[in-house]
Amino acid sequence: MLIPDFLPDLFAVVWFVLCWVGYTRYSHWKGLSTPCLSSVLHLYRQDWMRRLLLRDNRIADASVIGNLERNASFFASSTLIILAGILTVLGSSDRAVSLLADLPMVVQVTQSVSELKLLCLAIVFVYAFFTFSWCMRQYNFAAVLVGSAPMAGERNVTDLERQAFATRAARVISMAANTFNFGLRAYYFGMATLAWFINPWFFMLVTAGVVLVLYQREFHSDVLAVMGYTPTPEKKKKKDKLE
Repeated sequence: MLIPDFLPDLFAVVWFVLCWVGYTRYSHWKGLSTPCLSSVLHLYRQDWMRRLLLRDNRIADASVIGNLERNASFFASSTLIILAGILTVLGSSDRAVSLLADLPMVVQVTQSVSELKLLCLAIVFVYAFFTFSWCMRQYNFAAVLVGSAPMAGERNVTDLERQAFATRAARVISMAANTFNFGLRAYYFGMATLAWFINPWFFMLVTAGVVLVLYQREFHSDVLAVMGYTPTPEKKKKKDKLE
């Protein structure tokens, strides 16, 4: 009787892992051939680094990277607060179980199962913390690259070396941004894990909904349509004249 009771939770955990890992791999594979937020923003970062090499004043560029690093720092600090809250609830899981038992549509589980769910939720946010902390370090590396960028009037630097530097710097910033994106996904799936405390089948439904939201925002969002390369008004005017 014990094994059938655990089967819905087991299915839910497997579904959760498959959705998270599967979408991560799918988005990376699809982004190689289809315009998405990550690929389009990487092109803008390359333009940013090329334009950086044309000016000697890089204060604004350093400020932008500093702001990006502070965003990652904010989420890392917030993750520690969330982990502290989870550990606090874990210490009084009996009260949490009795509180959930009074809610409608909540599947009754034992205290050990509730503690296991809390541990799984904590693992998700531990991963998020390490992801955001690594993102902070990568933005630090990007700041060092910006500081070491050749000046606009520097004569002993060839155009090929400048192009190589712009490519490397843009790649490092994109890697930091992708790591930040992984941390945000952990928050999304962490929010989905809360549905597990209500019902494992509802947990699976919410997890699928999170995947759909991530896919829509990454590949079919309005901001992607705005940032995509479109013909300029000048080109349209020339085309009209030729006609």
